[in-house]
Amino acid sequence: MTKTLSNFILAFVLGAIFINCANRGTPDGGPKDETPPVIIKSEPENFSTNFKGKEIRVYFDEYIKIKDIQKQLIISPPMKTQPEIKPLGGASKYISIKIFDTLQPNTTYAFNFGNSITDNNEGNPYPYYRYVFSTGDYIDSLTVKGTIVDAIKKQPETFVNVALYEVDSTFTDSVIYKQVPKYITNTLDSLTTFSIENIKAGKYLLIALKDKNGDNKFQQKTDQIAFHKEFIEVPTDTTYNLKLFSEELDFNATRPKLISGEKIAFGYEGDYKNMEIKILSQTPQDFEYRITKDEKTDTLYYWYKPRLEVDSLIFKVSHPNFEKDYTVRISEQKRDSLTISGNPSGNIKYDEPLKITGNIPFEGFDQSKIALIDKDSTRIQFASTFDSISNTYALSFDKTEGNTYQIKILPEAFVDFFNNKNDTINLKVSTKNNSDYTDLRIVLQNATFPLIVQLIDSKESPKYEMYTTQESILDFNNISPGKYTIRTIFDANGNRKYDTGNYLKKIQPERVVNFEIDEELRADWDIVQTIIFK
Repeated sequence: MTKTLSNFILAFVLGAIFINCANRGTPDGGPKDETPPVIIKSEPENFSTNFKGKEIRVYFDEYIKIKDIQKQLIISPPMKTQPEIKPLGGASKYISIKIFDTLQPNTTYAFNFGNSITDNNEGNPYPYYRYVFSTGDYIDSLTVKGTIVDAIKKQPETFVNVALYEVDSTFTDSVIYKQVPKYITNTLDSLTTFSIENIKAGKYLLIALKDKNGDNKFQQKTDQIAFHKEFIEVPTDTTYNLKLFSEELDFNATRPKLISGEKIAFGYEGDYKNMEIKILSQTPQDFEYRITKDEKTDTLYYWYKPRLEVDSLIFKVSHPNFEKDYTVRISEQKRDSLTISGNPSGNIKYDEPLKITGNIPFEGFDQSKIALIDKDSTRIQFASTFDSISNTYALSFDKTEGNTYQIKILPEAFVDFFNNKNDTINLKVSTKNNSDYTDLRIVLQNATFPLIVQLIDSKESPKYEMYTTQESILDFNNISPGKYTIRTIFDANGNRKYDTGNYLKKIQPERVVNFEIDEELRADWDIVQTIIFK
């Protein structure tokens, strides 16, 4: 064996031994870092007075990054020109805040970073960091605290702004639509409590906003609002409870448009029930019209005949607080074809009518051309009611459990506004067995009446409802199994529906209390639930 070969074999053996020894244990890198970053210094120092600078730097003991700054950062008072915050998209050992706005004199400013500051490696947050300075000789130190609840839902929205508007000689109620508040905070993503800090003494309007577009102003169409019914005086030891709600939209009409032959769409916002559409153009003696509502959108359809040889029609749209004239361009377009549908399809509840709806206003209905037959080929009698605005006939009939009902609609049973007639239509619905449902008895104690009692599902959608004006037992029968919550609405004005609030009218929403049911409702069960009002 040569010397070179011997050296090679020796090196190979030693290397194998080294690798084998090295592989016996794998270092785990030590315990996971769960320590948030530490602030070393700030320039200028936090809580500085007589601030006149344009840049703030906050230094940390390790590399940090900033996330969700658009949601997390709250500046109080709000600035018209947003400052530049760095780092964004990278890591740094300091935060830079460059101020471009003209700062108000003798004012305390607070930058609330929420949970946006984290270390670069493990994402450990520096929780709720606040940088505060004053352009005057002292730091305002007063605080307003409280809680946020939703007027009707079990849990309020997250990231709710809570704001104070200074009440001085220039104050008007419309300030929340036009100006940013004097002070502001945010509940962020988990808290339902709020604390507005570094406030000066004075009188304020206290509101909360679920601000969809982030402009710190109230838009009725998109935002939720809460307000304290009276102005508050600071300093105060009171803890305020704010009830967040959506206002009913003020009525407003949008420009109408011809969308098919002799069919004009009138869009609107708010409540259409007092909306009137009047044609101002001259029309022939045999002119007729009908109005129906779109099932899904805020639109009324204006149907007319005969076809008019005109370039445009003028309409007046009015409402108790609205009136406007519109010109609609008219062109020759194809009319809609008649379609008829039945609802529900599949299963039908014992107390539920079968609804027959057409897309063109019905003008005639021959009830003798509808045959309703059960699974034993027994002809079932029914009664019908017509709703012109939805263009729906509701067929009510007695049902038995575990039955199937065939509905045959013969030709020409329905005639529409343009004299179209239906072809043969076959529908089928079925009822479940009693054992497929559950019965819930609700016992009320110490309630205030009148009261609306609803069963709401996991999506907080009302599925069943009863109304009571006195201490009573409420029996909800034939309930589909599932997890429900009891929602009670104190119907203060006795109109049998929930009424929301209105900021300008200083109306708070009607009181709502939600109760958990002890058990999930299961098929073929009877449950008694007692709810006690405090």
